[in-house]
This record gives sequence, structure tokens and C-alpha cells, in this order.
Amino acid sequence: MIRDNQHQTARAKGAAPAAPPGGAQVIGGRGCGLVDWLIPNVNSVFCGSAAVFLWAVQCVWAEDAALSGAFVPVVVPSGQQVLLSEVLLDDSPGALWARFRFVAPGISREGATPAGEGIDFQRSAADMDHLCDSLALDYLRQHDLAPSMVVISFSDRPVEFGTPDPEATQFFEAYRPDDGRCIWEAF
Repeated sequence: MIRDNQHQTARAKGAAPAAPPGGAQVIGGRGCGLVDWLIPNVNSVFCGSAAVFLWAVQCVWAEDAALSGAFVPVVVPSGQQVLLSEVLLDDSPGALWARFRFVAPGISREGATPAGEGIDFQRSAADMDHLCDSLALDYLRQHDLAPSMVVISFSDRPVEFGTPDPEATQFFEAYRPDDGRCIWEAF
């Protein structure tokens, strides 16, 4: 008996047809190629979704769309939101200074409000110590720099370097890098 469907013939003989040379069809080919097709496509969808999710988290975390661009979020002991704005190398004081500028929207001259908002200078100073010992010294080692002074600055909003902004709250600390650690210096 001749059947038009090979699968019915194969079942009648108790054997399944072999995959054609080059493998089975990706889709509809008994699933042989489905896994090979599925894995890269699922990975690309997952990785793309993860990238979009991380970008969205950064935008939401920044609380202000203006802060989500080129700023890099960093973790500090107080848990406040701190974003690396820029690193500047400055020879103007007569020696090389490395300035690490951060935007910390939660800082306040008055300190914490009754609602628990606002980070005062004392809490920010501990964060600046941490950033000098960890982030700044690592950066200096990676770029083979040996400045005489490291300045860590926090501003509650982006402020162009050297431009006064009376409305902005800014905190500064200066450190002397010495033997792999930051020594606080009076500014």
C-alpha cells in the first residue's frame, strides 16, 4: 500500500524518517532544530529586556531625568543616592590635583528634615571618605596618576566646574593620597 504521508508509512513500518542532510527544519521539523533556534532568540530577548530594565531603574533611581544621562551611580555607606559626574585633573594650584565630582541630590545645608529627608555634611563626610579610599584611589592606580591632592565634592544638582551657583548645596573634602589610603587634609 502506498501512502502519501511519509509519517504514516514510517509508523506502519515502526521506524521514523531520518532528519534530512543538514538537520531538521528549525520550526515544524519534529523539534530537532527548535532548541538551537530558541536559545539564541530567548537569550537576545532576555539580554535586551535586562538592558532596558537596568536603564529604566537608573532613570527612576536618579529621580530626575536630567541626572540619568552620563552620571554613574555609586554605592556609599549612608545609602544616599550618589552619582559620579566627572573626574578632573587640575594643575592650577601648582601641583596635580584630582577632583572627583559627584551629584548627591539628597544633601542639605540644614540636614535632615522632620520628614527624614536631607543628608547633612557629617553623614556626607563619611561617604566622601569612603569614596576617596575606594573609588578615587582605584582610579588613580588604574590610570597611573600620582596627584598631590584628591578632592571629593558633592553637589545637590549638576554645577559646571568653576561656575558659582548660590542655590546649589555643595560639600567638599580634600585628601592626600599616602601609601594606598586617603589622609584627610583641611581644605
